[in-house]
Amino acid sequence: MIVLGLDPGLGTTGWGVIRVEGSRLSHIANGQIKTDPKAPLATRLMALDTELAAVIAEHRPDGAAVEEVFVNANPQSTLKLGQARGVVLLCAARSGAAVGEYAARLVKKAVVGTGGADKKQVQAMLGVLLPGAKIAGADAADALAVAICHAHHCEDYRRR
Repeated sequence: MIVLGLDPGLGTTGWGVIRVEGSRLSHIANGQIKTDPKAPLATRLMALDTELAAVIAEHRPDGAAVEEVFVNANPQSTLKLGQARGVVLLCAARSGAAVGEYAARLVKKAVVGTGGADKKQVQAMLGVLLPGAKIAGADAADALAVAICHAHHCEDYRRR
């Protein structure tokens, strides 16, 4: 099974693709989709959709997982993040993949063993779980962690 993990953001959306074979995980690809901060919001959302659709078309995941939104102190930032997350969810669902959503604490717990882990701990465990993977940046690392969480929690994967 191929799983796509997504860490949504308007400025940068991280993505990571893993293969799940029983309890074995292997890295396929990862990257970041960046939008032009000077472009109008609608143009940025369209660019996010177009680029993510290309990633999905290339890797054809069986499942996708998206990190849930946390609330920022700035309401405008939270709204923009929510809009980007909506595009990511729509794009993933449009592909026909089963889409899961996970809180950041659950993602950290699935990868590190504790929901209070910091980013460095998550990235260190990614090196153990996906040896040899060259990770494109922090957002891509978060996306790979989301994919691993989905692999551990999605019933379809546990049965195989």
